[in-house]
Amino acid sequence: MSDTEREAVIKVRGLVNRFGTQVVHDNLDLDVWRGEVLGIVGGSGTGKSVLLRTIVGLNQPAAGTINVLGADVLHGSRAERLQAERRWGVAFQDGALFSSLTVMQNVMAPMREHLNLSHALMCALGQLKISLVGLPPLACGKLPSELSGGMRKRAALARALSLDPEIVFLDEPTAGLDPIGAAAYDDLIDELKRSLGLTVFMVTHDLDSLYAICDRIAVLAEKKVLVEGPIEGMTDVDHPWVQEYFTGPRARAAQSKT
Repeated sequence: MSDTEREAVIKVRGLVNRFGTQVVHDNLDLDVWRGEVLGIVGGSGTGKSVLLRTIVGLNQPAAGTINVLGADVLHGSRAERLQAERRWGVAFQDGALFSSLTVMQNVMAPMREHLNLSHALMCALGQLKISLVGLPPLACGKLPSELSGGMRKRAALARALSLDPEIVFLDEPTAGLDPIGAAAYDDLIDELKRSLGLTVFMVTHDLDSLYAICDRIAVLAEKKVLVEGPIEGMTDVDHPWVQEYFTGPRARAAQSKT
């Protein structure tokens, strides 16, 4: 399928992010296509999480434009911005769950903010989302501190799915998980993508995840998107970091699993 036939649900153009004198992104461009899992990779300090946070509005860039699902999220009206926010969900690396709320209350929080539903209906929808990510019913009443790391990540994903989003942003979703737990999480994302028609923007350093579920890779380097495309083409990129990352022993081991 050509670029003209695909729908870009996220369009980033000319993005500049700087913190004091440190320039993290300089004239960065990126498109994310509907229905794909896009893996964002790059060395330490290349601004992978900064890019995610900027797209979802948690960081104000110095320059550039960001269009998500047809909405100008940087310069559009507040109403346009709020409407767009209802169409995406975010799961941060550490889950970022409200520590004083149960899993069910965390999942219901976006519903309380954006929807006018009865408590009973929100509970029913919350139970559905919690089940959807593979958590047992017993998890509904637990606090985040009472969950394992893997369960917290799934609870965070359930909250990200609370409003039936079209796009899900994941920040290092398998970090800290053992290999079995990470593989199970990858399988979950792949299943949700196919069953719900999700677009997934995933910041990760996990080569297993890149080979297992990503349709396309975007490499951040030199303050921009250095290269993007299928993972099979990354070994042909003439750049020291890309070569070391995608041709090293860990990459060969990950590729052998596919």
